[in-house]
Amino acid sequence: MIKTLIMEDENKRPLIVLMHGDREVGTGMLAKQIGVKKVHPCDPKTADKHSGYQVGGTSPFGTRHPMPVYMEASIVELERIYINGGKRGFLIGMDPKETQRVLRPVLVSAAA
Repeated sequence: MIKTLIMEDENKRPLIVLMHGDREVGTGMLAKQIGVKKVHPCDPKTADKHSGYQVGGTSPFGTRHPMPVYMEASIVELERIYINGGKRGFLIGMDPKETQRVLRPVLVSAAA
């Protein structure tokens, strides 16, 4: 299970973080790796505005606005992942390498 999180940096620039469902994002670690001062989760209304999806059903595919995507590096090592398809309860099973090919995320190590 991979969660799609919409976050912002200190300048309110949105970004997508793909993280293992059972892990948290170490925002300080992430900020350091992507070269910004701070990263924080968006409030639900702002996340909805950036992505075009309702929180709980956010997909990294087909977002309303293009955003940089950061993916926890260890996700690529999994055999298969399940990621939100754009609606609450709608999951897509896929090879993480295909996710990497389509989204072209920057791989990071930010799991806390």
